[in-house]
Amino acid sequence: MFKEWKKILLLAIPSIASFASSTLTGTINLILVGQLGALAIAIVGVSNIIMYNAWALFSGIGHTTNYLVAQNYGSNNMKKGVERTYIAFYLCIAASTMVLLVGLLFPEAIFKLLGSSPEMISEGKSYLQLRFFAMVFSIFTFVIHGFLRGIGDTKTPMISTILGGALMIFLTYGLTYGNMALPELGLIGAGIAFFIGELVTFLFCAYIYFIKLHPKFETRKRIAFNPAESKLIFGESAKLGIQEFSMAMAMFVFTAFVTRLGTNALAANEVALSVMSLGFMPAFAFGSTATILVGQEVGRGNPILGRKAGTNTTILGCIFLLILGVIEFFLAEPIAKIYTHDVQVYKIAAELVMISAFLQLFDGLLNFYAGGLRGIGDTSFLLKISCVLGWSFFVPLSYVLTFILDLGSIGAWISLYSYLTVFGISVMVRFYRTNWDSIKLKSVENEYQDNFI
Repeated sequence: MFKEWKKILLLAIPSIASFASSTLTGTINLILVGQLGALAIAIVGVSNIIMYNAWALFSGIGHTTNYLVAQNYGSNNMKKGVERTYIAFYLCIAASTMVLLVGLLFPEAIFKLLGSSPEMISEGKSYLQLRFFAMVFSIFTFVIHGFLRGIGDTKTPMISTILGGALMIFLTYGLTYGNMALPELGLIGAGIAFFIGELVTFLFCAYIYFIKLHPKFETRKRIAFNPAESKLIFGESAKLGIQEFSMAMAMFVFTAFVTRLGTNALAANEVALSVMSLGFMPAFAFGSTATILVGQEVGRGNPILGRKAGTNTTILGCIFLLILGVIEFFLAEPIAKIYTHDVQVYKIAAELVMISAFLQLFDGLLNFYAGGLRGIGDTSFLLKISCVLGWSFFVPLSYVLTFILDLGSIGAWISLYSYLTVFGISVMVRFYRTNWDSIKLKSVENEYQDNFI
């Protein structure tokens, strides 16, 4: 067992570091930009929400690449894995074109749609435009990360994320305020820093994929168009992308409900979410690890071993979250005080953290077992359960507990973790009720047709 745990940790720890780096970069950038005033903070906050939902819609391309490459790596058929990655790149070109057009034409319209003030629109449209331009590169980066994780390399995504994040922080500090002999550009400077950070991250990943990995996997060979494979990858990407987008939009509605409770409630909600992001990171990391290990075992023709790997990953991930939950529960108020000295805000935030400290185990179950289900390609179930629970359970329950029963922030968070609990148990039941003996490599007709030119 301990040998298997070591293998899991070697994959999961770099992923935790990668997700932690992204979170830390965002936090430090917000602190740096915050010195420009409340308007700048509001612009960055709204832009983050917009970009997260846009990313969620296209994230399915990277998730699909990840689990398919893991299966192909396990089956020792990386020619097919490279072919599928190229098809994912073609999808990225289409997605990036859409993102680029939206960034060029619609930033002002998006702010207006969200009811932003004229001042926010005037000051924020160029910043949002730069964020859309940066996303053009992040879509490709996520696919390359998916490929790398699929072959069991979680260290390179970690290095690229840390490298891009460090450069982003350095340039935000320099370009926003004119430090280190750089021009003082204000919020535009922060947007440029974000753009350059994403560009450098992409260039680093592209170098690894096209140059370093070519001798081993022939990653620079041109690929002929394969309609069957393209249909498979488009369909899988659409399902996983819509699943992520559905969850993101449900959380957006949840935040809108909390916003109506007032400034203190919203501030406490943001503080609590920031604290709980400490638990999201290992949940995401071990979920990604489950996808890798399950997918590779399915590729090797050992689905039962994949089931065992998914279970071991879940056990180890739950231990991490349990330790973290104990710390958060007993230190909830001191942790909340780090963010704010407003008594009412940190008191509410501490209560929310205590509610979620141990319930985040169910969020862990959701991520761990959903990762395992992605590994076997059970994407239709994930899409259906996400949409059904998000919009027929989570959103209505949030409204009822928050407003009709007048439970305020506490009611909102009870609804959030009720949703995560039901969701987590549902994917766990699905994982163990699956007939693993019948699980096979995800394939299409003419699976082994040679599509190299």
